[in-house]
Amino acid sequence: MIQRSFLTSHFIALKVIVCFSISLISGCQISQKFFGIEEYQLDNIQTNQFFLNSNDSVIGQIAAIYSREGETLPDIARHFSLGFNEIARTNKNLDAWHVKPDTKVLLPLMFILPDAAQRGIVINLANMRLFYYPVQYSDGPVKRVLSFPLGIGKKGWATPKGKTRIIRKTKSPNWVVPASIRKEHALKGDPLPAVVKAGPNNPLGQYALRLGFPGYLLHGTNKPYGVGLRISHGCVRLYPEHIETLFNKVSVGTSVKIVDQPYLIGWRDNMLYLSVHSSKVKQSKIFKQLKTKLFKALQKKPHLAGININWLTVEKVLEEATGIPSPVLTSHNPQAVSINNAPIVRRPELLYGIPVVPPLSEGDWSVVASTFISKNPAIKLAAMLNHQGPQILSRVLERHDEYHVIAGPFDSKKQAIKIARRIAREFEFDAKVQQIY
Repeated sequence: MIQRSFLTSHFIALKVIVCFSISLISGCQISQKFFGIEEYQLDNIQTNQFFLNSNDSVIGQIAAIYSREGETLPDIARHFSLGFNEIARTNKNLDAWHVKPDTKVLLPLMFILPDAAQRGIVINLANMRLFYYPVQYSDGPVKRVLSFPLGIGKKGWATPKGKTRIIRKTKSPNWVVPASIRKEHALKGDPLPAVVKAGPNNPLGQYALRLGFPGYLLHGTNKPYGVGLRISHGCVRLYPEHIETLFNKVSVGTSVKIVDQPYLIGWRDNMLYLSVHSSKVKQSKIFKQLKTKLFKALQKKPHLAGININWLTVEKVLEEATGIPSPVLTSHNPQAVSINNAPIVRRPELLYGIPVVPPLSEGDWSVVASTFISKNPAIKLAAMLNHQGPQILSRVLERHDEYHVIAGPFDSKKQAIKIARRIAREFEFDAKVQQIY
């Protein structure tokens, strides 16, 4: 079973989609008052496992959720199987590390499949997303595809493109640290051993899938909030819960194709969609290439004769580059859900994986990460520490009109000193060790 997938069968999925589609026209019962606003409600939404008709190439849908006190965009992203890039780009007006309660947060859970054969694993570096097509993914006219967000190689350490296969599966892998990475860490004052044993300090996490590209893996991570960022040394990172699912489903020999497609077009329900995953300024060359592709796509649908492409919409999608699939035909389609009419998902009491900070007791060792005269920067720093990998559990305490970011508790003074040095190295704060009295 896909972890945290809210839909447990194809029939439930279709029921929700059909009910929602009808509600846009006739007012289905899922519409009700929420925070004083008339909005459509969804009890569930597909997050990892998606269904699509055999002629379509667009999966999922746009939705939204209302935040609660103390939640961050990374918390919401992880619960709904999104990467940091996806949720931050869609919610540009929100502070990722300090989301006020009762704030509407958009969930861009709608994706255009990469232009590649639908078999094995397909990775699109442009939107940092993996698509897995199980061997038996067809059920009559309906297909099944699994999708997960990724962290990929940073500048200078690009994840390679091309065709390869999974050549080995390893549970609880050790990390044999390449000499180049050891040198990089040593220069930062963070020396690494030649081999990092399996455990909480191992950046490979608990599962690894070795690729045919020498030295490259699909693996878990002890830094889950780096998923959705170009942050690795070329390997592909997944959330711990996602790599476990993928590890248990794929076999050695599974094909892997890695592409870089920032401009995607796809069909669903006779509507043509375009999504753009590039921060580059729009260029006439790109527009010309897209124009040709869109024309060819429309010509393959002779029954849509008389329907045209809205070129103003195409230009807008290129300019905004939100990554969200947008309908680009002039015809009206009630199922073409946009960010303006995204349904609200009924939220759980507690988001999956959200940091739980324990209380401090007398005698505990802790670290004062920093002190601020205003509350907001203190909240943001505490949130960032709580989402480090491994986590540095922290909270904000107010004392004498100042806001102190306190990390801990720690088992010993030695451990507290180690964390203080880490905070100083990674955040450039003069962190101080203290014991609670």
